[in-house]
This record gives sequence, C-alpha cells and structure tokens, in this order.
Amino acid sequence: MTPVPRLRAYVGLALFSYGFRPFFLFGAIYAGLAILVWLPFFDGTLEIATGFTPIDWHVHELLYGYLPAIVAGFLLTAIPNWTGRLPIQGGPLLVLFLVWLAGRVCITLSAPVGWLVAAVVDCGFLLLLVTACMREIIAGNNWRNLRVVGLVALLLVGNVAFHIEAHARGTAETSARIGIATIVLLIALIGGRIIPSFTRNWLVRENPGRLPVPFSSFDGLVISVSVLALVLWVALPTGGISGDVLLAGAALNIVRLLRWAGDRTVRDRLVLILHVGYLFVPLGFLLAGLAAFDVIVASAALHAWMAGAAGIMTLAVMTRASLGHTGQPLTASPATQVIYAAIVVAALARIDASVQPILSNRLLALAAIAWCVAFFGFAATYGPLLLRPRRK
Repeated sequence: MTPVPRLRAYVGLALFSYGFRPFFLFGAIYAGLAILVWLPFFDGTLEIATGFTPIDWHVHELLYGYLPAIVAGFLLTAIPNWTGRLPIQGGPLLVLFLVWLAGRVCITLSAPVGWLVAAVVDCGFLLLLVTACMREIIAGNNWRNLRVVGLVALLLVGNVAFHIEAHARGTAETSARIGIATIVLLIALIGGRIIPSFTRNWLVRENPGRLPVPFSSFDGLVISVSVLALVLWVALPTGGISGDVLLAGAALNIVRLLRWAGDRTVRDRLVLILHVGYLFVPLGFLLAGLAAFDVIVASAALHAWMAGAAGIMTLAVMTRASLGHTGQPLTASPATQVIYAAIVVAALARIDASVQPILSNRLLALAAIAWCVAFFGFAATYGPLLLRPRRK
C-alpha cells in the first residue's frame, strides 16, 4: 500500500505551506507590538481608536488575539499528526490568517468601525478555527482530541462574552477570567501530554535513569481539581471556598510537575523550558488562592498564568516545532536561549510589579523590554526558517 503523503503537491509561498508558519511568525511579531503600544497607551501618551479601555484592549489582544494565533499554529500542525490527514495549506490557510489579521485591525479601530462589526470579525477567526479542527478530527475519527477543540470552543465563548460585557458594562473582568481559565486548562491538558513525552524521549537517549511517570489516575485528579478551582475562580474569585480549592490545585500541579523528571533535563534547554513554563501553572494557582484570601493583589496570579505559563509555554512550543518542522536539529542555539531567558525575566518582573507597587514602573518597563526581546527575538531568529521551504 502506498503511504499517505505528508503534504499535497504545493506550489506557493512557503509561509502558507503549514499552519505553524504564519501564525507563529506573525503571532510573535504582534505580541511584541502589542506590548510596545500598551505602556504608552496606558499612561496616556498614545491614543488608539479602540472602543476598549486601555486595560481591556491589553487583556483582549494578548488573551484573545495573540494566544489564539499560537493555538491555531499548534493545532493546524498537530491535528494532521493526530488524524493522519493532510494539513490545511495554501488558500484556506491564507484565508484563516487574513481573518485573524483583520480581527486585530478591527479591535484596534473598533471605535470608528463599531463594536459589533469588530466583534463579528474578531470572533470569526476562532469560529473558523474550531470548525476546521472539528472537521479534521471527525473525518479522522480522532475522538480523544475533541476535548482540546472543546476548550478552543470555550475560548470562542469567552471572546464573544468579552465583547458583550465590555460594551454593556465598560469592562470585561468575568469574560477575561473565562479566557485565562481556558488557557490554563489547555496548558494543563496539552502540557501534560507533550512535556513528559519529550522529556522521556530525551532522557532515554541522552541521560538514562529516572523517567517521567506515565499518565495515570493522579493526572486525572489534578486536572479535575484544576477545573473545579478555575470554575470557582471565574465565578467567585474571592472567598474561602475558592481559595482552598485554588491552593489544592497549586499543590497537586506542583506534584504533577515533579513527577516528570524535569530536574534531569538541564542539559537540553528545549526540554527544560517546558518544565519552567509549566511551573507557572501551580504558581498561578498559589497566587490566586492567596488573592482569594486578600493576602496579595489578584493581578499577580493573572500575570503568573499569562506572562509566565502562557508566554513561556508558547515560546517553548514555537521554537521546538519551528525547528522540527523545518528540518533543523532539535538544539537550543545561543539566540534561542536568550529568548528563553528574556521571557522568564519578563514573567518574573511582571509578577513582581504586582506585589511591589513602589517599584512597579521600573518593573513594568523591565518586563516590557524583556517581553519584546523574547518575541521580536523569536521573529528575527526563526522568521527565516518559517519563510523558506523545509530543508530536505
């Protein structure tokens, strides 16, 4: 039997030959630009024609702008491996990318465009992505991965709610928590699959000995408690019940991470950074639990999850996938290690800015600079790989 080809015969821009290419590259560029705009927009030295408040624009464009692009790049690359079907490429991929790009323009110009038009265009991207992923998974009879697409559908619901809540109430705190909770669950679900897998593969080859513990009922318990904690956090971010369950989620997730033998991967930065990124998941639960008891401000947890877990994990996946799918060796170059160091500094500085208001201006500036170094650094380092055909 002739094996199924991994790609159709494709003639066109290499950028649109596979989903990770446009979404990783332009997602990274947009992540850097959004932060460059955010600080002067927040302090009033820059005006943009958005209908959102400065904070809501900032939250939305990282949570429902940048992250869906990276989720799209990951899923459009992973689903063909899950299903054995051919990837979306060429014209359909270009359309999907242009809808995402149009969403960014419409959100930034939502005052003259109108909130409803901006909402329809912006939410249209996630709707198209969910539809495309559902079609591929159903056609490939890959039912076990429907839960991943289900979480992306929940992200779409959160985005719709964000637009409605911001228009009706002038702010969108609840729907922002829905999106953050969804991203944390995506990291817990996908990270729980790829981190121990990549760790095991490297350890077996390079450092024999203790290996990650395979997925078990304990992992199911961790995810279940995490779901409960995040549901409570979305509905009732303060109070003893939420705080107790959030703290339990922190403890269980740190035990889960320790079971993956990350301490044995120091020599491989591509693997180590995945463990570092996941560490911010339990840190976010811990800080959210403390905030529920009014021990610290709530924004510390938000930035542990978003700048820390989401920022680090997305760059970890983007660098590894870009190398692997363009035919490069799976090694972290000095430039890649600078990217990793910068995003960790950005996350720590942003969390620290929340808990040390007296130093917040300096720490915010440091976080912004480090964030831009990380994401513009990715675009500069990996852009040439993403723009040219895979190496034979």
